[in-house]
Amino acid sequence: MIIACPHCHALNRLPADRPLQDGRCGKCKHALFSGQPLELTAANFAAHAEKSELPLVLDFWASWCGPCRSFAPVFASAAAELEPRFRFGKVDTEQQQSLAARFAIRSIPTIMLIHQGKVLAQQAGALPKAQFYQWLQRYS
Repeated sequence: MIIACPHCHALNRLPADRPLQDGRCGKCKHALFSGQPLELTAANFAAHAEKSELPLVLDFWASWCGPCRSFAPVFASAAAELEPRFRFGKVDTEQQQSLAARFAIRSIPTIMLIHQGKVLAQQAGALPKAQFYQWLQRYS
């Protein structure tokens, strides 16, 4: 399985017989899973969303958005509990307008599940933790 490093964004090939959570980056030697959402930008987005074989859960958000701020702890909790089944990433729509435009984000927060560049699911609006986990479970 090919997984992008959350620190240097280098692509790493992990053997199928090795537990994912034990993986370390061949380039920077950091752990491949930190249990925290990544800050995604136009520069590192392709490594995680298109080239990595791990499903990527995205939170399109903005700092001024109240529902976005209330959903942030739920999203962070999911990253801590559900990695390495999914990679979790946050896209600040104010700073990364090209990514927001690419995915036609019209309301925030918008949650999206991407696997190797293809959008598998999309949800507008914040979800309570139980509903968010149910939404993710459909795709695991």
